[in-house]
Amino acid sequence: MPTPDPTFPPAAKDPAEMDPIDTLLDLLNIEPLEINLFRGRGSGGETSKRIFGGQVISQALAAAYHTVEDRACHSLHAYFIRPGDPEIPVIYEVDRARDGGSFTTRRVIAIQHGRQIFNLAASFHIEEESPLHQHPMPESLPDPETLPSRAETRAKLAESLKSDYARKRRDDFLRDSPIEMREVEPYDLANPVAASDRHSVWFRLARPVGGPGWLQHCLLAYASDLHLLGSSLRPLGESWLSGTVMTASLDHALWFHHPVNFDDWHLYVMDAPFIGGARGFNRGSIYSRDGVLVASVAQEGLIRPIVPR
Repeated sequence: MPTPDPTFPPAAKDPAEMDPIDTLLDLLNIEPLEINLFRGRGSGGETSKRIFGGQVISQALAAAYHTVEDRACHSLHAYFIRPGDPEIPVIYEVDRARDGGSFTTRRVIAIQHGRQIFNLAASFHIEEESPLHQHPMPESLPDPETLPSRAETRAKLAESLKSDYARKRRDDFLRDSPIEMREVEPYDLANPVAASDRHSVWFRLARPVGGPGWLQHCLLAYASDLHLLGSSLRPLGESWLSGTVMTASLDHALWFHHPVNFDDWHLYVMDAPFIGGARGFNRGSIYSRDGVLVASVAQEGLIRPIVPR
């Protein structure tokens, strides 16, 4: 997998002409400032109040890819340290930790206001042949074409937003996303009740963009932070719209098993094996539509009850 081509993602269009996918591609079109130093946009992700975690993961991975040649990322491990400020750019500093015969290691630090907000370690591997084994994709699930879109689901739910807390977040709730998502086991974010932590979502890029393998990895990394933390909220009968619980991603790990084409539908199968100590542990398996396990995900998140004052 070659070093990212500076002409792809394409240069930013006039903001007035950009759709959410153009915005996402522009976010990944990070600017080289100096050797091992890059700058990425802060605004434009899934939320307006702080930088979406998947955004900083994907930008940091893009920065690492700029320093690697002919190798694909097979794993990354990241920590969210401080909330990101969407009003200013993010500076990414890459440490070329190791260039070995088979593996390459990179560490990336994201900086705003002179402080670390995030760090990531990523490992890259040459292509090698080996035996294959995987857990199978769940069977008898509805096809994505038979399920309502995220926009349809949220437009309907928005009609039942009752609390002041939820109404203040209505714009973010209805915000257009570059990721098309269709829930297999829908969860009512406006009026949540306890449900199984096990759930699945079909997702893909909202329109095809093609592009090289490194870009497809970054797009999947961005999307892998969607819905995952919610796995811990489902059995508690909570949601990020409830106003009764504080949530935040604490860390994120992602393993790539096969090449990715995120233009096509993928199934994200998630669960939360443990919730306790004000934290929830969440896991995910990502399958291509034809049943190939392309990636695995793990994340721990803060789940702290908000005490009324």
